Amino acid sequence: MKDEINYENNPLHGLGLQELLTQLVDHYGFEILYAYLNINCFKTNPSIESSMKFLKKTEWAREKVEVFYLYKFKNLPRVSSEQFELPPRKRIIPEGQTPRESAELSFEDAERVREKQAKKAAEHGKTRNYRSNNPGGYSRS
Repeated sequence: MKDEINYENNPLHGLGLQELLTQLVDHYGFEILYAYLNINCFKTNPSIESSMKFLKKTEWAREKVEVFYLYKFKNLPRVSSEQFELPPRKRIIPEGQTPRESAELSFEDAERVREKQAKKAAEHGKTRNYRSNNPGGYSRS
């Protein structure tokens, strides 16, 4: 008999993309979502419908939004490195861990987060090169 994995404590369990986006946009707005996530669907003519269309087709962006939902909006503690490797919807949230008050976010904090991410990327040898002929936009330093 196989052990069933219980995902019911994960706030993403049973939550559709439209509801997730609606909650985030109602609470933070498109400008803050773009500032933190740097996903163009939140900047260029943003709407729930256009964002859903993009996120349904783009797994990396959808997972980025889901991580934001779990750890900024629901303000859950960070997960173990083992759980971090899993997609957000497959992460097991321990019983007793419940969502807390949503994180207060600002444009200044978003800039600090971006600078920190850029520094980490540079340390790991990845830098964004927008003028490159490389379609991925990344080049090794």
